[in-house]
Amino acid sequence: MSYDLIIRGGMIVDGTGGEPFIGDLAVKDGKIAAIGALTDTAAREMDATGLLVTPGFVDIHTHYDGQVTWGAELSPSSNHGVTTAVMGNCGVGFAPCKPEDHDNLIHLMEGVEDIPHAVLAEGLEWNWESFPEYLDAVEARPHDIDFAIQVPHAALRVYVMGERGANREPATQHDIAAMAALARDAIKAGALGFSTSRTLNHRTSKGDPTPTLTAAEDELLGIAMGLKEAGGGVLQFVTDFNEPEREFNMLRHLVEASGRPLSVSLAQSPVAPLSYQRILAGLKAANNDGLKMRAQVCGRPVSLLLGLELTLNPFTGHPAFQEIADKPLDEKVRILKDPEIRAKLLSDEGASENPFMKSVLRNFDNMFPLSDPPNYEPEPEMCLGAQARAKGISPQELALDLLLAEDGHAMLLYPFLNYASGSLEPSREMIEHPNTVLGLGDGGAHVGIICDGSFPTYMLTHWTRDRTRGPKLDLAQVIKAQTRDTAEAVGLEDRGILKPGYKADINIIDYDRLTLNAPRITYDLPAGGKRLFQDAEGYVATLVSGVEVMSNGQPTGALPGKLVRGAQKAPVAVAAE
Repeated sequence: MSYDLIIRGGMIVDGTGGEPFIGDLAVKDGKIAAIGALTDTAAREMDATGLLVTPGFVDIHTHYDGQVTWGAELSPSSNHGVTTAVMGNCGVGFAPCKPEDHDNLIHLMEGVEDIPHAVLAEGLEWNWESFPEYLDAVEARPHDIDFAIQVPHAALRVYVMGERGANREPATQHDIAAMAALARDAIKAGALGFSTSRTLNHRTSKGDPTPTLTAAEDELLGIAMGLKEAGGGVLQFVTDFNEPEREFNMLRHLVEASGRPLSVSLAQSPVAPLSYQRILAGLKAANNDGLKMRAQVCGRPVSLLLGLELTLNPFTGHPAFQEIADKPLDEKVRILKDPEIRAKLLSDEGASENPFMKSVLRNFDNMFPLSDPPNYEPEPEMCLGAQARAKGISPQELALDLLLAEDGHAMLLYPFLNYASGSLEPSREMIEHPNTVLGLGDGGAHVGIICDGSFPTYMLTHWTRDRTRGPKLDLAQVIKAQTRDTAEAVGLEDRGILKPGYKADINIIDYDRLTLNAPRITYDLPAGGKRLFQDAEGYVATLVSGVEVMSNGQPTGALPGKLVRGAQKAPVAVAAE
């Protein structure tokens, strides 16, 4: 038999969690056709001797809802071995949307996901109104990797309720019925699920809470029952768990009534460092009772990046800095090196009306230099506060010196979730829990303050190879966690495993050379918008449906990626086993 492609002699880590083995892998018509010691021929062969061969990664928590409408490449996810990205998380997105509400949804996405208004205003074509029309619009554009989309609660609420919805007024039974019908139709058209946000951290760029913050249980239940009527779809939640027991019981009730699987974002909070354990216990009990409930967790701190060309830095609120904040970076650096300006800046008192920003910009004991390669599990004595005390200078002075390095491109790291203990042991506890799934990377979002779309690479480099401050994780289990487990969590059972019949989404990785580079700023968004970008070295090739989309870290120009409409069944031969 002649195949389209044979990958020869690689160390196959097949996504099942089983022991890696050396073998050949053949691809035919976009599917995996055979694995073993193959003597057949192929139109193309790739030598993977000494390299890992894994399934493509399935990232279930991204925000490419805008980027997918104007760009062909879903980077940075495609730079980190992701071959399927799920967007429409956290209740924000751009469909359904009436023409008069375009700006409202842009302001919401700008505030929640830090994507500038100018970028979205120029990039979005708005050649849709309904959610099915949005799916058709994004499907018509070729892309590098596959993607699936959830229907966002905020857009749904504003579409049905208008200003009442945006202002968080209670939904009437008529409103709920309309939202449920739209959610049902969205699932039937190909939405992968429904998402919502119940956290005060999510606000519009005008400072208003997200429209879904106080949505009552009857509204959420009505929409969940719309998914049940459609016969598919997952539920995705982000919540503050301010009343943990009450909130968890509500989530549990939604799953009991609708029968739909649910995931909820979970990270260690510095305010209540052990509260995540209560949620894990609740998840265990729910799953023991037959309910499909998972927490989405991540393997490193959710961190703010602070810098002179980023959204925030320790001097953002200082009057002397505000005077130069809009100047080009090189001019800003020149001014800040002036002894008189420097003295004025260091004597200023920063100001901010935002309590979170106040705590961040003054907390030098939780602020670290960002090295290259980055260290996301730094020891407490590496913080700016400790270094400044050792040098006998103020932490503000040290921060300014560090930020002026690299011609002003240097960055500082501020972990604000998953690092209350000063290590990643709580993350390990969450990762290893049987009822969690990897997520929260936010690819496509937070373009000027957070850069976590590289989570899949970090899981390999740090957790399976480089970690020194605690136990490592098993390579085969980590591959499984971000391939088969994530795929199954959202119903994409046709991918995530290297076995005959499965989709030929494949990574070939030089594991020993795999390196996560430091984040940097690029100016490649619409309207010349900037974004944080982080790439990696060591991805020899990434294939989508057997087509090479990335080669040695660079896009090939091939665009085989497709919109995945709804849940996908496992191959028939495998399902029958």
